[in-house]
Parts: sequence; structure tokens; C-alpha cells
Amino acid sequence: MNVDDFLQIGKLGIETAVLVSAPVLVLGLVAGLVVSIFQAATQISDPALAFIPKIGATVVGLVIFGHFMINRIAWFTTWLYSSIATIQG
Repeated sequence: MNVDDFLQIGKLGIETAVLVSAPVLVLGLVAGLVVSIFQAATQISDPALAFIPKIGATVVGLVIFGHFMINRIAWFTTWLYSSIATIQG
């Protein structure tokens, strides 16, 4: 196994991690931003108010993008295990 193989595994691993986590993180970010703007406009300074919309956005993101996330992780795992056979140590 040479350096190029390690770089390809690392690149695909990072790419998979970003693609799997991005939808949920972006939805949480948007929900937090909306709540922050609402709090600034109404001068409500309750820190607990921001948690419920973020949790809701995260759950909605998992429901909507869960199938894609599982498929992507399964594809990467299958690819990684099948590439073990091609490693010449």
C-alpha cells in the first residue's frame, strides 16, 4: 500500500464525514440564527429559548436526510472493506 492509497482513503473519509454531518449542522445553524434574530428584535434574553428550535431542526434534518446519511456511510464502509482485498502488504 503506497501513499496514494492512504490519501484516497483519507480524502474519502473526510468527504463522507462532511457530507453526512453537513445537513444537520446547517439546519441547526439556520435555526439558531433565526432564533437569535428573533431574540435580538424582541429583546428576550432567555438562553433556553434557543435550544428547542435547534433540537427540532436537528430532528427534522435527521428525518429528511437520514436515508442519504445511512446510504453514504454504508457505501463508504463497503468500499473500504472491499479495498482491503486490494492492499498488498
